[in-house]
Amino acid sequence: MGLLRPLLTTLLLAPLAALHAAEAPSAKPNILFILADDIGYGDLSCYGAKMVRTPNLDRLAREGRRFTDAHSPAATCSPSRRALLTGVYSWRQEAGSAIMKGDAALSIKPGSVTLPSLLKQAGYTTGIVGKWHLGLGNEGGPDWNDGIKPGPLEIGFDYAFYFPATGDRVPCVFIENHQVVGLDTNDPIAVSYVTKIGNEPTGQENPDLLKLKATHGHDNTIINGVGRIGWMTGGQTARWKDEEIADRFTKKATEFVERSKDQPFFLYFATHNIHVPRVPNPRHVGKSQCGTRGDAIVELDEAVGQLLATLDRLRLSDKTLIVFSSDNGGIMDDGYEDIGNFDHPCNGLLRGYKGSLFEGGHRVPFIARWPKQIKAGGECGELIALLDMPATFAALTGQTLPAGAAMDSCNVLPALLGLPHDQPGRETFVAHVGGTAGNVPLAIREGPWKLIQKGGARPSFKKADQRAPKTELEKDPFLVNLATDFGETTNLAARYPGRVKEMETLLETIVAKTNKK
Repeated sequence: MGLLRPLLTTLLLAPLAALHAAEAPSAKPNILFILADDIGYGDLSCYGAKMVRTPNLDRLAREGRRFTDAHSPAATCSPSRRALLTGVYSWRQEAGSAIMKGDAALSIKPGSVTLPSLLKQAGYTTGIVGKWHLGLGNEGGPDWNDGIKPGPLEIGFDYAFYFPATGDRVPCVFIENHQVVGLDTNDPIAVSYVTKIGNEPTGQENPDLLKLKATHGHDNTIINGVGRIGWMTGGQTARWKDEEIADRFTKKATEFVERSKDQPFFLYFATHNIHVPRVPNPRHVGKSQCGTRGDAIVELDEAVGQLLATLDRLRLSDKTLIVFSSDNGGIMDDGYEDIGNFDHPCNGLLRGYKGSLFEGGHRVPFIARWPKQIKAGGECGELIALLDMPATFAALTGQTLPAGAAMDSCNVLPALLGLPHDQPGRETFVAHVGGTAGNVPLAIREGPWKLIQKGGARPSFKKADQRAPKTELEKDPFLVNLATDFGETTNLAARYPGRVKEMETLLETIVAKTNKK
């Protein structure tokens, strides 16, 4: 059994340089990393969806490489995003180990080695546009009215345009670099997730929000007619309109590309689609065959198409590596709306949904395109994870990770580019839902084998306001061989107790790993 270990950078640079030597673009391509929100393994037509069409994402798959065993580091948002940017499993540290409140403090320590700081060191202009949800400010959270920092700029981004958490968490405002966009100093913002503030109605007065109270344990503010978790007062002129979020983010993303076209750039485009509240622009309503959620996927695909068109127009397509993925598996409803009983399996044949240690919670679509460097129409079944991007992009740009940095990140560049390699970059993978190791069950992969610890084999439901019942299954470890049981239907733990012990020992070793390489 091998532990996570990157392949040596020197072994990768030679075959990379040999690729199309006569017509190769810059050794440092532009990098566009698109991270969708709550898109499941079966949500795109290039992954089998029938009731929603995603022609632009299908184009990426057709012109690039589609992965079938790629994983978000967690089955929920904040811990996945933190692991992506740091290359460290979020279950190792409390901050960012679970879904964060909208007023939480920054969960990544300024000065840490991160994906954007690595690329900035390599000469890239770095930017984030979209959803953040990793906290802002020092202990106690940010002052929304007077310079919001530390934040994205303090962990390696040159430019940032984002909203703080999710569309259903206050404050519902855009932030550009360190300032709330459109803030009137005479109408300051106050936010609380503990005590009701302001005079806006709460979930007590809205049946749909009562579901959220049952799910999340507290009342909710209603803003623009849509429920939010937490309370907010002030900032009336700064608040977004839900149906305009996608267009606003896409416009800022294309503007960043325009400004950065003359030097290598890294853009982390974190779309809000398709997280609740789902309020697609009216031009997308009814464009799918599976309700509001499907229409939001159509809106996401259009945003991708606009970025592709911008790259084409600027003649940057051949010089740009695009990666598309999702922060966790799909879920059909999060308690806000009845979206209908559509025959659309958002996670395909996988068991479970967002919030589950079964594959549906964390196996996600992953597509990479780099014309003339990645063979068109390829497919890869190698195990990879989002937290592999720091080590992979460091190798791509000829860098060596500093000692102790991105300790869980593996160099999967050969798999990404389709280069010959004798061994996989990643041999094991640990999934979680939220929380820290030792306090919550985890799942461990090695080859085709997967073990979910005791208490973890509990599926989430299509509707998050429905609670999974306690079962005998939950009390036992769950062992499966994914090569023969892709849908995780049969627990093999009783049949192979020795394998269970081996997997538990391997997991203990990985959890005990320190940041000394």
